[in-house]
Amino acid sequence: MTDIFKPSVTVAAIIEREGRFLLIEEETSEGVKLNQPAGHLDPHESLEQAVVREALEETAHEFIPTALVGMYMSRYHSKSRGADVTYLRFTFCGHAGRELDQPLDEGILRTMWMTRDEIAATAERHRSPIVLQCVDDYLAGHRTPLHLLYTHPSVFEGGI
Repeated sequence: MTDIFKPSVTVAAIIEREGRFLLIEEETSEGVKLNQPAGHLDPHESLEQAVVREALEETAHEFIPTALVGMYMSRYHSKSRGADVTYLRFTFCGHAGRELDQPLDEGILRTMWMTRDEIAATAERHRSPIVLQCVDDYLAGHRTPLHLLYTHPSVFEGGI
């Protein structure tokens, strides 16, 4: 019997204000990279809870998701792990709430507000090959209502 394929589930936040997008600059095993506020889905949380948590941890901004922009799959060769990793990313758009007085997550160097063209011009520094695709899909008006996502209560209870 072979192992079951299990992609890493991640979430990302598209936060736009006056034509600029909130990005993070972070230290990675492959150098300093740019990304949307993003991270892994943790046990016992919904996708929406995960993106709210990740945005807060990485930007110190509250995040209010309003729609799902898209679901994206990409493969990445991790030099540190010496293996390919497939990511399944759920990208949300929404509004930034209050900025809180708290430190940014470990490894996050700073937050930056960038235009779409500035993001495109820094493609070689993107953490993921889909950073710009998510922004372009957002600008193209891609939106799916949040009610499409359902999390069964067993997730929060740790099992059925």
